[in-house]
Amino acid sequence: MTTSRTDRTMTYFVLAVFSVFSLVPLLGVLSSAFGKSGQGAGGGVAWPSDGLHWSNFAKAWTQGHFSTYLGNSAVVAVTVVVVAAVLATMAAYAFGVMRFPGSTALFYLFVLGLTLPAESFVIPLYFDLRALNLTDSLWGMILPQTAQSLAFGVFWMRTYFRNSVGSVIEAARIDGVRSWGILWRVLVPMGRPAITTMLVVTFMWTWNEFLLALVMISDDAHRTVPLGLAFFQGAHSSDNALLSAACVLIALPVVIVYVILQRSFIAGMLSGAVKE
Repeated sequence: MTTSRTDRTMTYFVLAVFSVFSLVPLLGVLSSAFGKSGQGAGGGVAWPSDGLHWSNFAKAWTQGHFSTYLGNSAVVAVTVVVVAAVLATMAAYAFGVMRFPGSTALFYLFVLGLTLPAESFVIPLYFDLRALNLTDSLWGMILPQTAQSLAFGVFWMRTYFRNSVGSVIEAARIDGVRSWGILWRVLVPMGRPAITTMLVVTFMWTWNEFLLALVMISDDAHRTVPLGLAFFQGAHSSDNALLSAACVLIALPVVIVYVILQRSFIAGMLSGAVKE
C-alpha cells in the first residue's frame, strides 16, 4: 500500500505539533536550570541572557544530598528490575508454555495486581513491614516494588511466550532440551526486545516511585530521589534555578537508560515476539 504525499505531509505535521507540545515543558525546565540562582519562578522558555550557570547543578547536588539519594535509588531500582525480571520471566513461561491445573485462575490472580492502586494497600503494608522491622530501610522499598512489578512482568512476558514460534519449541524438545533449557537458551535470547521493554518500564516505575518512599522512609539516609526532591523543594521553593537543576539531575539516569535501550524498547513495544 502506497501513501500519498498529502498523507505523509499531514502525518509529519501532526507529529511535529505533538513534538512541540512535548518538548516545550522540557526546554522550560532546562532553561531554568541554567538560569541565575536565587530567582523565583518565571514563565515560558527564556534562555539565560548572562550565560549558562553550570554551578546550579553542583550547588543542587551538594545542598540536596543527591549523591546519597541517587545511590539509594540505584540500589533499589537495579535490585527490583533484576529480581522482578527473573521471577516474572520464569512465571510467565509457566503460564504461557506449560499446562497445569489452575494456571488460568492463578494467572488472573497475578493480573489483579495491575488493577489495585497503591493507595489502597500502602497503609496495611506499612504496618506489616514495620512489624518485620523493614521500614526505614531499602528492603522496605525493594520487596513491595518487586511484588508490584511482577504483575506487569508476568502479563507482558506471558504474551510473548504465547506468541513464540511453536515450531522452535517443538524442535528443541525433539532435540532433548528440557523446559529449563528451552526458556533460557531458546526463548530468552529470541525475546530480547520484549524483555528490554519490561526492564525499561520497570526501571522507570521504580525510579519514580514516591508514595511508597514517603510512607516507608522517614530518615534522610534511606531516601530515594523523588522523596529527596520533595524535601529539597520545600527548602528551596523560591529558587527556581536550583529546583530545575535538581529535576534534571534525577531525570538524567532514566533518560540515559532509555537512550541506550531505545531500539530494543521500541521493537518490543511494536512487535513483541515473532509470530507464526
